[in-house]
Amino acid sequence: MKKFAKSALTAAAVTAATLSVTAPALAADKLLLKTPIAFGTHLPALGTPIKWVSEQLPVMSGGNLKMKIYEPGKLVAPPEILDAVSSGKVNSGYATAGYWQGKMPAAALFSAVPFGPEAGEYLAWMFYGNGLSLYQEMYDNAGYNVKVLPCAIISPETSGWFAKPIEKVEDLQGLNMRFFGLGANVMEKLGVGTVQLPGGEIFGALEKGAIDASEFSQPAIDQRLGFHKIVKYNYFPGWHQQSTVFELLVNKEAWKKMGKTNQAILENTCKASMTNSIAEGESMQFEVMKKAEANGVEIRYWSEEMLATFKSKWDEVVAEKSQDAFFKKVYDDMSNFRDGYNLWEANAFLPRPKPNLQ
Repeated sequence: MKKFAKSALTAAAVTAATLSVTAPALAADKLLLKTPIAFGTHLPALGTPIKWVSEQLPVMSGGNLKMKIYEPGKLVAPPEILDAVSSGKVNSGYATAGYWQGKMPAAALFSAVPFGPEAGEYLAWMFYGNGLSLYQEMYDNAGYNVKVLPCAIISPETSGWFAKPIEKVEDLQGLNMRFFGLGANVMEKLGVGTVQLPGGEIFGALEKGAIDASEFSQPAIDQRLGFHKIVKYNYFPGWHQQSTVFELLVNKEAWKKMGKTNQAILENTCKASMTNSIAEGESMQFEVMKKAEANGVEIRYWSEEMLATFKSKWDEVVAEKSQDAFFKKVYDDMSNFRDGYNLWEANAFLPRPKPNLQ
């Protein structure tokens, strides 16, 4: 009996000692990511992915990793998210790198590229080419104290809502248009005045006549914002954004404190979110397009002449942007990857029939 009691006491002492060591470690691993976002969670495939991530993290981590989302402008304005995360004002933020091209010219290449990679090719370059390392290098070189995680992706957008048909380049000249990223630089070369407005401000700007036209996102998202109530000509394909990547930025100090387990959980949840986001987006566009046509929207496809013009002006933009050394480094790397990928793409995929549209 004494021997048993002594063993029991010893075991209890070992257990207590173990708990005293592990409890602080477990407590240190707990983290709440306070995450301002650039896109409302009511927008499918645009804002919903980060909400999905916030729901998955506590389940995956056993409650050690949680995320509190702040809708656009509630804690940090979308254009301020990068600076807020880098400074530690917040420990994370969700946006798209194209928002920062005024700070870092190459940023837009990690967001959406005119005539650029579609989603599958983009992911291949990002995760199995040099894309992700260049992505982090960009932030490091610019002095931002952030860890970047690609956390959602969508396939092509529409390339514009117009009040009148656009038959030729001259029809674009003099228009004021909401346009995003590198595509805006192309449109400016064609005589369009561009402005980058948040999604929630576009309808009002169209209604008041502050802008004549707009692009924003995919049909299901544009429909939520009501563009079809004011402008009736919706143009495809989305030459300016064949796919768009969204990022989760984490303050580096917060990242280091997470520990390897929570880091892996967050990284892999973001990878899962990329699958989830593109599947969600692809599932809903055609029904919205049918409904739009039934409500008087004309879905139009750019002529080969117009697409060739957009491409020609994009080549000019690349030449100008490549005066920035890091932009050139990233674009050259992406282009080299795409040249190799083309051997696979040209031979493996069935040709796409031209759409039966205007």
